[in-house]
Amino acid sequence: MLFQASLQQRLNRNNDYMEYEKICDEILKCDKDIRYVGIYNFGELYEKMRPGLKNYLTKEEIEMSLSQAVYRWSTRKKTTNRIGKPIFALTKYEKIYRVTVPIGRVGLILKVLN
Repeated sequence: MLFQASLQQRLNRNNDYMEYEKICDEILKCDKDIRYVGIYNFGELYEKMRPGLKNYLTKEEIEMSLSQAVYRWSTRKKTTNRIGKPIFALTKYEKIYRVTVPIGRVGLILKVLN
């Protein structure tokens, strides 16, 4: 939660591409199992892939997946008054785990190897 709050403060201060790139780098450094980080903000995708790994999806497939995740996140928020704010969403696929974490209006997507 502290990491999420820190990212939120940084995004509020400076919304340029370099800041997103730094955030992606920091997240990749957190754990060697994180293979990909994507920040989807108002139709713009900022992303970073761990060097030496190949992405499973094309750029177009990633953007479609992220826009769907942002939509699903917005539907989760509709029950906030009854069950509380969503903290994160975890989806397990055969090859990866995908964690979606909100940062204000920004969806943060992490893909993690099994």
